[in-house]
Amino acid sequence: MDIPYPDGRGPDEAPVAHALLAPVLGFLGTWHGRGQGGYPTLAEDFTYAQEVTFSHDGRPFLRYEARAWLLDGDGAPLRPAARESGWWRLQPDGRVEALITQPTGIAEIAVGQAADGAVDLSTHDVALTPTAKDVTATRRRYTLTDDDTLTFVHDLAAVGQPLQHHLSASLRRKR
Repeated sequence: MDIPYPDGRGPDEAPVAHALLAPVLGFLGTWHGRGQGGYPTLAEDFTYAQEVTFSHDGRPFLRYEARAWLLDGDGAPLRPAARESGWWRLQPDGRVEALITQPTGIAEIAVGQAADGAVDLSTHDVALTPTAKDVTATRRRYTLTDDDTLTFVHDLAAVGQPLQHHLSASLRRKR
């Protein structure tokens, strides 16, 4: 017997989006594509594949999951590169409070704005496990374009380096 949820929908029906999610509704779904990365402490720049998923359960926040793989010169996966998950909490004035965690021992709290198909997040605080890489700041920008593309740009301040470009990707919605 299926027991309906409090909002009356069945277990296989998508929840109604909370009104505060309006600025980020276009982000919902799974996105995949390729990007370029580099950093002064790395031996060379690299190409990677990325998949990002945004979902919700009817409350005023998004569930965020991302994973990436390093690619060889022919575009074949070499190995996993990064993984992170978290939550974006939307506020009435378009502010976003994000909690993003990584299995490498880094937990970021970022704050920013959501407006006009874009979210811009900057570090509010970073927590590190005792053996994590020293990350002091990040900035992440997610932008929807008219052709159903999500662009991602990630700036990083880590291991003694100032905040600077680290990653950028162009992602398409998975159908």
